[in-house]
Amino acid sequence: MDSASIATAAYIVASLLFILSLAGLSKHETASQGVLFGISGMTIALVATFVLIADLADTTAVVLLLIAVVIGAAIGLWRARVVEMTGMPELIALLHSFVGLAAVLVGWNGYLQHQPFTLDSLEDIHNAEVFVGVFIGAVTFTGSIVAFLKLSARIKSSPLMLPGKNYINLGALVAFVALTVWFVISPALWLLVLVTLVALALGWHLVASIGGGDMPVVVSMLNSYSGWAAAASGFLLDNDALIVTGALVGSSGAYLSYVMCQAMNRSFISVIAGGFGIEAGPADDKDYGEHREINAEDTAELLKNASSVIITPGYGMAVAQAQYPVADLVRKLRERGVEVRFGIHPVAGRLPGHMNVLLAEAKVPYDIVLEMDEINDDFKDTSVVLVIGANDTVNPAATEDPSSPIAGMPVLTVWEAHDVVIFKRSMATGYAGVQNPLFFRENSQMLFGDAKERVEDILKAL
Repeated sequence: MDSASIATAAYIVASLLFILSLAGLSKHETASQGVLFGISGMTIALVATFVLIADLADTTAVVLLLIAVVIGAAIGLWRARVVEMTGMPELIALLHSFVGLAAVLVGWNGYLQHQPFTLDSLEDIHNAEVFVGVFIGAVTFTGSIVAFLKLSARIKSSPLMLPGKNYINLGALVAFVALTVWFVISPALWLLVLVTLVALALGWHLVASIGGGDMPVVVSMLNSYSGWAAAASGFLLDNDALIVTGALVGSSGAYLSYVMCQAMNRSFISVIAGGFGIEAGPADDKDYGEHREINAEDTAELLKNASSVIITPGYGMAVAQAQYPVADLVRKLRERGVEVRFGIHPVAGRLPGHMNVLLAEAKVPYDIVLEMDEINDDFKDTSVVLVIGANDTVNPAATEDPSSPIAGMPVLTVWEAHDVVIFKRSMATGYAGVQNPLFFRENSQMLFGDAKERVEDILKAL
């Protein structure tokens, strides 16, 4: 059997392992196994690629490939070791940009270096693949860079409001279609340069036009774009593993984005068009009255007398790294016979599943971590709700104020509980920049300070 056949078989096995990886990652209990499947699949794909390159008997190519893998592995291991969970969203956005850049380079190489086809129709298909791959890759590249800059607070998270922004996006897409037809009919280097520039500008504008409160969906959508960029590269390189893997990433990312759009009451089509998120403006100046404060000792007293407690975590818990004392608090309360559960909003934090990972890391039992739809009906029968670092996902204005920028967004109805304690550093608005009337409710009390320190104070009082 020649090396090409071995590589093809290996790519098929790797693709199956990637599918098993996605299946494993869909459940808490099998997530670790899913990660191992993914690592195994990527290892097999890399080894198969080495076999293919080595068979060419090109020492330079093998050395270059080894250097690239070593450098990439070193950077990947370093970043994985030093990154905090709160920094994962921007790291993932940055990694998406690498996939987009790779797709652009593969597309350019496919135009400059490929052998001419004997049939004109095959040449036309190849040119279309080049153009589409470069376009998707360039959009993913600059879009991911902007997402990284916004998530890491290097630039403002507020949406860019250029006049006629939707027409700019639509015009760029029309230009892409027209240039693709032109390039297929009459290939020219300047057309490839032009579409690259158009795509780079479009990617930047798409994400720059999106408000910070909607960035979790942006990261998911860019994940999908990077998958389609990888699939386009697979067609250009005639690589089955890239095609299958890209399609898996692209479709799963698109579906996740769709689910998140439902969770945030956003239009899926407007996500793709980069036209959402502009509604989230600055906090309003409406007078909601005075807030009430509570200390850790009184909070502990509330919890002692509670029959049921629901904890709704958010990004603030991740920033404070409060998941460990929160897990200790849960264990202590359960030992006292208090029913304790977690309510997780689909977009809590900066990334889908962010809170679930943090709680799993702190060894919180999976069976008490419930999604919004599973727990929302139980708040009215709950003694105490602890809102730890959440803000926009527990905002009653989403259901009660049609003029609110987040009107219609499904939220955790924590205000229906008997008592609500909100852990916050200050009265500042959330990531969407919208004031939260929950802070001023009669059954709500503010516990100010670092979330980790306040939970530890509650533990001491208990």
